Amino acid sequence: MASSKNSFKFGLAELLLIIFVVFSGIMLAFHSGGFVVNFHDVGFTVLSSMQKGVNTIASGVSDTFNALHELARLREENRELTERLKNYEILQRNNSDIKKENARLKEQLDFSVTFQEKNYPAQIIGRNPDSLYSAFTINKGSRHGIRKNMPVMAVQGGIVGLVGKVVTVGAGTSLVMPIYDSKCSVSARIQNTRDIGLLTGDGSADLPLNMTYIKKRVLNELNYGDLIVTSGEGGNYISDIPIGSISEIKVLDYDSSLSIKVTPVIDFSRIEMVIVSDRKELNPALLPQTERAK
Repeated sequence: MASSKNSFKFGLAELLLIIFVVFSGIMLAFHSGGFVVNFHDVGFTVLSSMQKGVNTIASGVSDTFNALHELARLREENRELTERLKNYEILQRNNSDIKKENARLKEQLDFSVTFQEKNYPAQIIGRNPDSLYSAFTINKGSRHGIRKNMPVMAVQGGIVGLVGKVVTVGAGTSLVMPIYDSKCSVSARIQNTRDIGLLTGDGSADLPLNMTYIKKRVLNELNYGDLIVTSGEGGNYISDIPIGSISEIKVLDYDSSLSIKVTPVIDFSRIEMVIVSDRKELNPALLPQTERAK
């Protein structure tokens, strides 16, 4: 039995035939319009795609820069607003301080105008917290009319109280010894009983004053809170100026007098302004206008 073997050889002739057929088909397609390549459209598509990509990137970069610029602007506005707020708060505090200062000055002025004796409002410009030397300095001196031993008062919360007396006078400043100084003594009177005693300090504004020479026989007439005023005796102080109130009463077996503690009406840690009084002259504001013109 004989076997046969079929074989197919791809020669040059066959290759040329295939190329011819494909070329003929392409030419036929071009000729018939079924296969037309518009290179202008192709180029436009490619370029527009590239332009769109570039535009997208550029827009992204531009948006980023715009966002950074806006963020910087917002930060600057925030800084300016914060600074304005601080300035506003400072202005508000300053206005509040000015109002308080004006209220204090008005309080002093109202008192100085209605006071019978001639007086000199003054500001405390220095003080020594050392209890061994408690005097403080005011901004009025001899050229303003201040003299040694003039009484010094203050107004706090609408209440007039004794502060002390002038002990040293300079040309433009003076030294005031407060009533709580251990070297200061004031002739004082219990307002409701009219009994006179001597008021002295312990050298500290935080400690009560001591009142002595009040007889035990008036014990039942005294009460805590009774007002102590200046007696006006001795020539240094005007009478009936409030000093303080009774905060403690003790009976001592070995003494015929009571031991009385007095809390000052003036808070010495808070006073800023004082009024120095001249007992020898009347307040010009209370004189008739004809006399003031002389």
